[in-house]
Amino acid sequence: MRLRSKTVSAETSSNFAVIPVLDLKDGVVAHARAGKQAHAGKRAEYRPLATPFGPPHDAVAIARALLAITFSPTLYVADLDAILGHGNNLDLCRELAEAFPDTALWVDAGFSDITDCADWRQLGVTVVVGSESIASLEAWDNIRQSFGEDVVLSLDFDEEGLRGPAELLDDPILWPDRIILMSLGRVGAEQGPDLVRLHSALAFAGHRAVFSAGGIGNFDDIKQVADIGARGVLAATALHSGTVTQKEIAALLRERRSHS
Repeated sequence: MRLRSKTVSAETSSNFAVIPVLDLKDGVVAHARAGKQAHAGKRAEYRPLATPFGPPHDAVAIARALLAITFSPTLYVADLDAILGHGNNLDLCRELAEAFPDTALWVDAGFSDITDCADWRQLGVTVVVGSESIASLEAWDNIRQSFGEDVVLSLDFDEEGLRGPAELLDDPILWPDRIILMSLGRVGAEQGPDLVRLHSALAFAGHRAVFSAGGIGNFDDIKQVADIGARGVLAATALHSGTVTQKEIAALLRERRSHS
């Protein structure tokens, strides 16, 4: 990453969230397995999720359990069909929005330009734009101009680096207030977050809130991300497997509040 050093604000380090993730495919909740997102086409191989929190066709029940475990004000949804260009799960996202009116719904549906966002914005969701899906830097500028700071940018990295316009790493003025640092090859792998890249991004981000995604395998991983100064983590596999528990998250959030 071509990142110039800047100071991480106190605001960024004083709040923290463990944001649960739902991957939707063919109308059910799917399982993001290790390494499958290193190549976008492999998302087609995701299978229905096996979880103690409900059957894969009951996304609302699974989401309710994950939100209870994490105490999160936000639910992140990846519409894999939309990302792959094979339809979408708009109706299912509508159900989630109606079931959790007090929860911020962040949705990545493979948005490449402003026209892709129209139907989703009617649901009241926050649009997550993945760098791997952006048609061009001009298209990203158009989205920013239309939505202002009510948009989240996901910087998507694979083993070769950033997927998407390289200019996004040149100047933080191109970043909105919320950034997801997505390590695609670590999604579902539980091998730990990319702390080196996270350090660099936080140094570059200034006042912006940075969230880490990919690799969370246990509570120590979450604690390391929090201690570095990120605003939160996206998590799924570790929540379903029980390697991260409600009790651990509650203790961390109490600790963060006591130091804020």
